[in-house]
Amino acid sequence: MLVGAGYIGLEMAENFIRRGIQVTLVEKAPQVMSTIDADLAALLAAELTKKGGQIFLEESLQGFELEGGEVRAVTTDRRTLPADLVVMGLGVRPNSQLARDAGISIGETGGIKVDEKMQTEIAGVWAAGNCTEALHLVSRRPVAFALGTVANKQGRVAGINIAGGQAAFPGVVGTAMVKVFDWEAARTGLQEREAKQAGISSASVKIEGRTRAGYYPGAGKIFVKLVFAPDSGRLLGGQIVGQEGAGKRIDVLATALHAGMTVEEMINLDLGYSPPFSPAWDPILIACRQAAGQI
Repeated sequence: MLVGAGYIGLEMAENFIRRGIQVTLVEKAPQVMSTIDADLAALLAAELTKKGGQIFLEESLQGFELEGGEVRAVTTDRRTLPADLVVMGLGVRPNSQLARDAGISIGETGGIKVDEKMQTEIAGVWAAGNCTEALHLVSRRPVAFALGTVANKQGRVAGINIAGGQAAFPGVVGTAMVKVFDWEAARTGLQEREAKQAGISSASVKIEGRTRAGYYPGAGKIFVKLVFAPDSGRLLGGQIVGQEGAGKRIDVLATALHAGMTVEEMINLDLGYSPPFSPAWDPILIACRQAAGQI
């Protein structure tokens, strides 16, 4: 039994199933992986179900039934599900209580407030990693992303500055990815709902393409969704779900976000082409063309 269908829940589900273990997944949200849009997340849920997993959405954990000190069932607000082992993947929040008790400022995300040098508002005190907040480079708002990539970069910057050097951590765009059997999913920047929450006007396009040249063996499906500003064409975010070779394409979008590029500027990016790796027009560029046509 897995409670929570985010990155950890999906990865655990795949690995349990690969070991021949019956998997049931409970998620209180109406979809798995809420960091991508529902239509794309449905592809991951379908893959998990196809491989033998059972998914219950929009159900909240209520408690456990024990026997002899061991779990025997999980109770939700709708049903009781038998379970021999329960793995909780409920997400995390910054553990910043130590800093709060020490009088260090805590941001609106619950994370420790730091500057680009990873220094707190108290001289001589630095913080880095999952306990801190960072600047989102698209929304320009503070966020708390519990990602190893972010923590590693922040730790490097903090260490250099503590030792008397000069380094800065400018912020994040929220790039993350996951694999669910034969499908890969990745996201970066803002979803439309996140843009709306930040007061940013947005539009979107979604295209379906192939991971390789269509005539080349092993070409799989890929779906690319771009979120952009309808007036300027500035890229705001993107999501990619597809088969082998789809996920790492998100790095192109993450780089474009860091550079502040528009979808029109991205159309002529000189991306690599060879039939085993991509069609002549990469799916990302096809999506950019469609987005540019709406501006």
